Amino acid sequence: MSDILIRRPDAMEPVTRPGIIRHRCQHPGCAKNAGWSFAKPRQTPHWLCFEHRANAERYL
Repeated sequence: MSDILIRRPDAMEPVTRPGIIRHRCQHPGCAKNAGWSFAKPRQTPHWLCFEHRANAERYL
């Protein structure tokens, strides 16, 4: 999927495509976009940013 914004001809504000989910890092005190998901099979995933992905060992 792409994070490219779509501009509608009838509006000046860009619109994000439907279906794009913005995950935030679950590390305490961090609010960056999370690009990595870590989980055991059939478990809820934990989303972490690039800086905190090294801490994901406990979720695997």
